[in-house]
Amino acid sequence: MNVEELVRDCLREQAEEQSPAAPGLVDRVMTLRRRRRTRRIAAVAAATAAVVAVAVAVPLLDSPKDDVRPASVLDEDGVHAHPDQSPPRDLTGAGDAVLAAYYTTGIQVRTDQHAVAARTYWLLDPGTGRYEKDTRWSFVAVAPGLRTAAVLERSLPARRIGLLDLATGEVERWIEVERGVGGLAFSHDGGRLVATTYGDHPDLRIKEKVRTPDGREYWTWGAGAGQSSRSGFYDLDVASGEGSWSAVAADRDINSRQDFAFAGVDDRVYAQIVGGEDGLQQFYDLDGRKAAAPANERYLRSDVPARLSPSGRLAALGLAKEVGGDPGRSYSSIRDPRTGKEITEVRGAQLLAWVDDRHLIAWERVTSLKEEYRPRLVLVTIGSDRVVPLSGVREQGVKADREGWEPVFARR
Repeated sequence: MNVEELVRDCLREQAEEQSPAAPGLVDRVMTLRRRRRTRRIAAVAAATAAVVAVAVAVPLLDSPKDDVRPASVLDEDGVHAHPDQSPPRDLTGAGDAVLAAYYTTGIQVRTDQHAVAARTYWLLDPGTGRYEKDTRWSFVAVAPGLRTAAVLERSLPARRIGLLDLATGEVERWIEVERGVGGLAFSHDGGRLVATTYGDHPDLRIKEKVRTPDGREYWTWGAGAGQSSRSGFYDLDVASGEGSWSAVAADRDINSRQDFAFAGVDDRVYAQIVGGEDGLQQFYDLDGRKAAAPANERYLRSDVPARLSPSGRLAALGLAKEVGGDPGRSYSSIRDPRTGKEITEVRGAQLLAWVDDRHLIAWERVTSLKEEYRPRLVLVTIGSDRVVPLSGVREQGVKADREGWEPVFARR
């Protein structure tokens, strides 16, 4: 049996056995509190297609005979691509994977020796299908359903968490907390929040001298590895705002910002740790004690955002190889999450979000291996070498202050 047949059989089996859980629990809860009716994001896609002529609709499957997914997994609207926009101005995504927001980072100098890396966000407006700049927030997490975002005000660590209605741009409710919060992440159904607490600003930067391989020296703003002020996390119920705080010992094997996120089982959280291998992760139970990884997450990498496919049967892993050419081609590994065994490879240098169990959104280079790395968002397909551009090219280096945007994906 070849690789393509193995993947196809795996997906047929999952289609027969499983149906995806409906996301957006937080939005069903928040609906009771809304002062006005918000529209579904699916309506946004239709409005955007009418208003924005540059949007591209592309079939996600190569041929009907290859379509082995459950019918409910893939949005019939297909792909919303803007290959001439970087950063995107109009709704961008594929199927249920939507670019909900993006942010840029700039350095704000505090003293001769200290600075802060401050984020500026652009959030998807469901009414217009466009990304709008919102300078009020230092950190944003978007809930499944793309109607609600959890936000932190500019001064970090913050003592309250806002629940923002993305349609109106208004905070509907504040959750007050006793300990300062610097990072947020929703559970997979959107009903809970994990809020990472810090004693100081998590994006504090320290002036450091760097020596290049050829002996030159220069000053830069470093993250201060091993100097994190992280103290623990809150596990909060979104509907009531109630929850508990758990202390987590401040190890030296974390970066200054090292936020927690829910594991797939939602009774554990995880965060990246710094060690001999890239992408290491440590899991904790909800009381803050170190815990074993869930059976299907032990081989995942903390630096690969896509993680598990919607069915939980496939795992997105790191860069496997690069092939020369103009442009060069990158390939990442798709593995069995329970055994770590590689099933196949898929195009893309970094896998960002699963669209369904056959398609992902990734960063992929537009330059040769001998040139500076410059990527764009693309749609990739397991079993195919084809890539579909979703965004324009993200600039690096000196142009990165505006063009060096970071995507925030959420499922609709």
